[in-house]
Amino acid sequence: MAEGVLRDGLLDGQVAIVTGAGSGIGRATALELARLGAQVVICGRRQEPLDETAALDPHGRIAGITCDIREEDQVDALVDETLTRYGRIDILVNNAGGQYLSPAEQITPKGFRTVVRLNLEGTWLMTHAVATKAFIPSGNGGRVVSVTLTPHNGLPGMAHSSAARAGVENLMKVLAIEWARFKINLVSVAPGIVATETFMTKYPPEFRDHYIDSVLAGELVTPEQIAETVAFVVSPAGRSITGSTINVDFGHDVHQVRYPPAAVATESGAIQQEERRS
Repeated sequence: MAEGVLRDGLLDGQVAIVTGAGSGIGRATALELARLGAQVVICGRRQEPLDETAALDPHGRIAGITCDIREEDQVDALVDETLTRYGRIDILVNNAGGQYLSPAEQITPKGFRTVVRLNLEGTWLMTHAVATKAFIPSGNGGRVVSVTLTPHNGLPGMAHSSAARAGVENLMKVLAIEWARFKINLVSVAPGIVATETFMTKYPPEFRDHYIDSVLAGELVTPEQIAETVAFVVSPAGRSITGSTINVDFGHDVHQVRYPPAAVATESGAIQQEERRS
């Protein structure tokens, strides 16, 4: 991972948990927080990807613990183990999630529940456990960042995930209100089309190419860009940011079609102008 824009040591002495850190955005975020000085506990359902992430950290600040965030007992065990090892938790990044591409009419009740349980209920279980076991008892509060998605006007083919991620964003807002008295900040970071290995290799080529061709800036967001945004939010500079949703998407939330459309663009790439009468 290339050197980031935030200074080394910015998070010295802090302890973070990053869920779903075996690849993609979670891996990049764990590496960035570790670079800034935090001790980072990462979790996922399989140990091997966690070990791979930890091996990429030259500072030795990342430790992997298997945990299925959908299971309350495993979440409690993860938080308890982190507190036993390090004595504190300052940052929680809810990155774990998942979905599959499907027309809404073909999503089964089981499939819908699976996606909502992972993205929404898992985020709730992690947030509640960290807040009640660490943030509130310590009296020092803490930071929670939950990764969601754009566009916010709906993502066709992902009805289950769109519903779950909207729930996560509203949950962060409500908890930001209720837990402000405990000095707990809660923020959603909403990526657009991210150049993860999953997006580039596992989605149908036609789907992938359509979205690559449609992004306004002509480039995809990188996991490292998301990671740096998360790091800024949990840094001292982000102390007053709470209850917000921060889009990191090159404007994908604003407009989902390249502008100007090729059919009306001039050779220079500008929009055609109307004729004016003298």
